[in-house]
Amino acid sequence: MSEQTVNQENAAAAEEAVIDTAMANENAQGGESAALSVKEAEALREEVANVREQLLRAHAEMQNVRRRAENDVDKARKFALERFVRELLPVVDSLEKATEAMSGKEVPESVAVFREGVEMTLSMAQSVIGKFDVEVVDPVGQPFSPEFHEAMSMVPNPDLAPNTVMAVLQKGYTLNGRLICPAMVMVSKAP
Repeated sequence: MSEQTVNQENAAAAEEAVIDTAMANENAQGGESAALSVKEAEALREEVANVREQLLRAHAEMQNVRRRAENDVDKARKFALERFVRELLPVVDSLEKATEAMSGKEVPESVAVFREGVEMTLSMAQSVIGKFDVEVVDPVGQPFSPEFHEAMSMVPNPDLAPNTVMAVLQKGYTLNGRLICPAMVMVSKAP
């Protein structure tokens, strides 16, 4: 049985007890005092109704406070890593740039081995951030959205619709759906 049901039953029992007491007084006194007892009974009924209403409001407020606290704890758990992730993301971006710089058709074997190590490190870093619901914002070909993108430049391009992302200079990231850093992009404009 819920706490609210118990409180309602207790309030109803208290109201019945007040009414019974008032009726007993009415029967015992008779006449003019009986009319006074009926007035007292009505006053007591109103008082019981007010107390019941206050009890229900207090119970509702308690539930709201509990719900807010649960939401705050849930948000704290989800976004506790935000600062750490912000510090880690430039490292991931640097590793990506390093692998891009070392990818070429004719690279010496020592550079190829080094590139392989950097790619493995990048893969591990991406795996770690993926486990904590960090997602990449890579919007090439999508319409520009100021919520998730930061326009670094606008370039005339007859092949793309205006306000379309042409290139991503730096990827953006979200943590549990919340933007951590926007993607830095080049946006097309009408020629």
